[in-house]
Amino acid sequence: MLVRTVRTAARIPGAEPPYDTAHVTVRYPALPPSNDAERMSGALRADPAGAPYPVVVLLPGVNVAADSYRWLAFELVGAGFVVVGYDWVGELFPGQYGLTPGVDMLGVGPDTYGSRPTTQALAPVLAAVADLNESGALAGLLDLDNVGLFGHSAGGTVALQSARPEWFPQVRAVVTFGAHTMASQMLGHPPATVLPTGLAAPTMIVAGTHDGVVAASAIRYGEEAGAPAHDPVLRTWAEAIPAATEAWLVKLADAGHMFAAHPDDPSTGRGFLEEPTAADDDRLREVLADLVVTFLLTHLAGEPAAKDRLERLAEQPPTDIADVRRR
Repeated sequence: MLVRTVRTAARIPGAEPPYDTAHVTVRYPALPPSNDAERMSGALRADPAGAPYPVVVLLPGVNVAADSYRWLAFELVGAGFVVVGYDWVGELFPGQYGLTPGVDMLGVGPDTYGSRPTTQALAPVLAAVADLNESGALAGLLDLDNVGLFGHSAGGTVALQSARPEWFPQVRAVVTFGAHTMASQMLGHPPATVLPTGLAAPTMIVAGTHDGVVAASAIRYGEEAGAPAHDPVLRTWAEAIPAATEAWLVKLADAGHMFAAHPDDPSTGRGFLEEPTAADDDRLREVLADLVVTFLLTHLAGEPAAKDRLERLAEQPPTDIADVRRR
């Protein structure tokens, strides 16, 4: 399959310039060039055969570039999705700027949580994609009422917190890696508080058994760094997702926090908190991609074969999966 990209930008309401613009990358299945204009410009028409295409938005970790998830985007496009990523240099903390999935600190406080999405980026990014559905290579080819989210680290956290049906009814499935909803004490929450999500869409929470970033971050939540009992991902699956919502927990054997970002830039993010493992990260990315693709094909495309693979995963998980649970 030929994968091509269009790029656009989205203005973030409420953000102060020059930190008020997200640069959006949209990858899609394309037709081969049919004339000299296409060959010279590289602007290729989308393949209409799979339309209308469900849309998957990739929400990045803090200080992780969107291109770090290109490997996953290509897998998803090959499976029949149009895939959206974005880079937004915005305020992380007062006076500190970097790449952000759009973490609204003011929306995660004890008095404000649940009143609005905790990312300012998702709505304008989806609006920018809707504009692409009006004209250009993707015109009329996107199923904007059938959206999936994949979020890594903080991007997964804001996906879990924000994908409520009253805010984003078009979101039909959510997958996260290395994410949870335990709330920082710095924001005024009591120690070890897990925030409820309000999710209605089927959700799969994936984590690594050797996630050094989550382990080292325990002090944010009033817990001991590296303590075996500190497992905010498990608690999020068990406590934060409504009982009526389909929820999966998958743990990848020996996987660390940053392996989902490839290639990883060691000069940014917090990968320095992790100790190397003996894991085959290339193999684990294959497993993660299969999980994401299978789950989204099941819930966005309704593919019977994907549903069967998902059932087999629960009954006979491969050796790379240390634990799988569903409810």
